[in-house]
Amino acid sequence: MEKKVLPLDIVGYKAELPILPLPSGVNIAFFNLHGDTFLTRHCAKELAKRLGDCEVLITAESKGLQLTHCIAEELKMPFYAVARKSKKLYMQDGLDVVIDSSITTGKEQHLYLSRHDADLLKGKKVGIIDDVVSTGASLIGLEKLVNLAGGIITKKAFVLAEGEAANRDDIVYLAPIPLL
Repeated sequence: MEKKVLPLDIVGYKAELPILPLPSGVNIAFFNLHGDTFLTRHCAKELAKRLGDCEVLITAESKGLQLTHCIAEELKMPFYAVARKSKKLYMQDGLDVVIDSSITTGKEQHLYLSRHDADLLKGKKVGIIDDVVSTGASLIGLEKLVNLAGGIITKKAFVLAEGEAANRDDIVYLAPIPLL
């Protein structure tokens, strides 16, 4: 059986995204930065060009982690904040928010931010980073955390904007992809 893929040009980087079904019946072009050092570095360099006015970055685990790390390196930032999907021992005095189900999880989630990471955001111009924006549920959770921490959302940046998200005027992204 031939594997269906979506060919994609991400600012000069040629990729083929496998088309996968979600439990909801929607098909997506699956984008995965995990383990792909060349793709991650390329996307980080391109996004960093669009984030120069940010003082600190935040992402949600897990697929945004290595992307945000590489962007922070490009921008010479010593730290970035990470919203976790489970509450760790060191996060007892941190922040948490509930987010509606995203297109990939299909269920309600929590995002947790340690006190250290919340303090990184306070009073700073913050760039929210993730690999893909689709329904915006995860983005809303990150926006809530930044606001609770007292940060100033300056940019919302993604490698890909999926479906209607590509029509948003409040985000930056490198390439659009369709919902299939």
